[in-house]
Amino acid sequence: MPWLLPILLILYWQIAANMGWINPRILPSPLNVFKAFVRLLLNGELLENIKVSCGRAGLGFLIGGSIGLTLGLITATWRFLETLLDTTLQMVRTIPNLALLPLVIIWFGIGEKAKIFLIVCGVTFPIYLNTFHGIRSVDLNLISMARVYGLDRLALWRHVILPGALPSILVGVRFSLGVMWMTLIIAETIAASSGLGYMATNAREMMQTDVMVLTILMYALLGKLADVVARALEKRFLAWCPVNAA
Repeated sequence: MPWLLPILLILYWQIAANMGWINPRILPSPLNVFKAFVRLLLNGELLENIKVSCGRAGLGFLIGGSIGLTLGLITATWRFLETLLDTTLQMVRTIPNLALLPLVIIWFGIGEKAKIFLIVCGVTFPIYLNTFHGIRSVDLNLISMARVYGLDRLALWRHVILPGALPSILVGVRFSLGVMWMTLIIAETIAASSGLGYMATNAREMMQTDVMVLTILMYALLGKLADVVARALEKRFLAWCPVNAA
């Protein structure tokens, strides 16, 4: 059922292409896109570029997620650090990645560091905000009850605060995975020599619209795969939650 609408859209797209309603130089048919997929898959170019893009995205997510989680934990725990850091973080959060692009090139050049830095910036803040919100939303009655039962600070965090904040944190993870792929598209326009963004840029210069559409579909499928992983994590770690148990 979830794939019914995409399949119907692809069928309509193919029919429109066969009927001549769509100019193939503007938008190739799904069959031509599939032929480009097979060609690039057989010569190894597609898998190599997917591997490079996934490596960049994964490293940026790992670094940005760690930073966002740490900032969310410390600002939600200590009011002093919230007062000190939150205003600055909110200001930095609203800066678009495209606005950072010229400075990032000056700071890091056009190598891998620039691309990773942009992904880190995109991933950090959704996880930070949701971690902060999740910890602050934990029921104070549960915390009071845990203290009555004699839980020390470490046990309180382990058994009450983190489980209570985990639904919000995983929402941040799911959202940041989507931001990760969107940021990667921008990052791979910085004079890249590999990756899906490079493949799309090269195809644009060669007017290979079938390859351009293929790279867009690859980004969409990788984004869907990341979302499936995030939902699997929710089911694994939130099995106690009634919504996930159902």
